[in-house]
Amino acid sequence: MSSKTPTALGEARQWGRVEVFPSAVAAIAGHAALGCYGITGMAARGLRDGVAELLHRGSEDRGVEVVEAEGGLAIDVYVIVQYGIRISEVAHNLQEAVKFAVERSVNVPVVEVNVNVQGVREERR
Repeated sequence: MSSKTPTALGEARQWGRVEVFPSAVAAIAGHAALGCYGITGMAARGLRDGVAELLHRGSEDRGVEVVEAEGGLAIDVYVIVQYGIRISEVAHNLQEAVKFAVERSVNVPVVEVNVNVQGVREERR
């Protein structure tokens, strides 16, 4: 699914059709991810020379990939986790938060949320 084309997230209504673009779903997922404890930022998909690229605020959707899957949406989230935090707990909380936010906002089931930890970063004070 390309981020330039609308998905089947649209539904026919009495007065017309509502379509939600994957980039909008990605923005919802990115905002939900940044609100999770232990997430220091979103990362670009893929590593450049073995190093994760930390995305600036406002471009969270670049760290999220949304794909239509059988029965709903599959979402891949690329994040950087705070050093010293249990990654498995952060990832589980992130999955729940993204699933809840997307399903509540677009009323389409999320069948999977894959968390890709691209790096670990120590918080600066």
